[in-house]
Amino acid sequence: MRLPVMPPVAPMLSKPIAEIPGDSSALSFEPKWDGFRSICFRDGDEVEFGSRKERPMTRYFPELVAAALAELPTRCVIDGEIVLPIKTAADHGLDFEALQLRLHPAASRVRMLAEQTPAAFIAFDLLALGEDDYTQRPFAERRAALVDALAGGGRSIHVTPATTDPAVAHRWFSEFEGAGLDGVIAKPLDGPYLPDKRVMFKIKHARTADCVVAGYRLHKSSDEAIGSLLLGLYDDDGALASVGVIGAFPMAARRTLFTELQPLVTTFDHHPWNWAAHVDPDVMRRYGGGSRWNAGKDLSFVPLRPERVVEVRYDHMEGARFRHTAQFNRWRPDRDPRSCTYAQLDQPVTFRLGDIVPGLG
Repeated sequence: MRLPVMPPVAPMLSKPIAEIPGDSSALSFEPKWDGFRSICFRDGDEVEFGSRKERPMTRYFPELVAAALAELPTRCVIDGEIVLPIKTAADHGLDFEALQLRLHPAASRVRMLAEQTPAAFIAFDLLALGEDDYTQRPFAERRAALVDALAGGGRSIHVTPATTDPAVAHRWFSEFEGAGLDGVIAKPLDGPYLPDKRVMFKIKHARTADCVVAGYRLHKSSDEAIGSLLLGLYDDDGALASVGVIGAFPMAARRTLFTELQPLVTTFDHHPWNWAAHVDPDVMRRYGGGSRWNAGKDLSFVPLRPERVVEVRYDHMEGARFRHTAQFNRWRPDRDPRSCTYAQLDQPVTFRLGDIVPGLG
């Protein structure tokens, strides 16, 4: 492979801001896709997908290699996102959990998943085309060249929508979450491509929820410090569902929490998450045994009586759980744990991927 921009390349990054800028005349806005960030390199018959950590992703997505050979210019370097669209009658969003399953060590499993749950590549920046290095050109020029290079579209590789109209960006921010996207990206129109530099801006949803603390895991460095707290919400049937964790505490707070929570420690026989009573191997993996991503990682926990309530910050849900690790906000001793239900959560407007990118969903 001999290209004007050679792998590995660390992708250009973004820094969080609270809201879409009011003075946005020098910015281009895009939906923030929820997948694996990846830079695609194609030189003739050679294709490579690199990850945000500059590691090859090529072997996990053979269908995208085939798509790159069929749908991309012969020699190019394109920054984008690998996503997995759900294409069922009931759902047309993105499935990040299913996307994670694609990172499997067995080649036979990868091939099977590539057929059953094919991924797509959302292109949003052009680093090289033919013999030309585009990284020092302004984004407005790179974007125009990207749209031109991928004109006509394909089944698996798509150009992300973009706008310079802040009103449209605000609409995307509020509507597209219903299709599994998690915010808006703002890019300076005159900016060059700067690998590993936080020169873009991301605006993500910021919400709070009151959750029941139903267990904890110990910190890796101490048997008397909290590593993370397990969070629950009551569903319509009155069952306490596991929704995620919080774990970013100073060490002094971890030790204090450990002491404070000891009176609430109970047994699994008297706990709503008595996973040992289930025979579902996936449930056992998630709550009582090892991780499917790391066989040596222990996901067991210390059960607590569900009596303490914490307010957490989160960006959005994926199914019935927080998509990312939630953040501690404050304790809520005034809240009845039974009042911590899914009803308090925002419900995103339902939106189909095909209305964002034609042909995607």
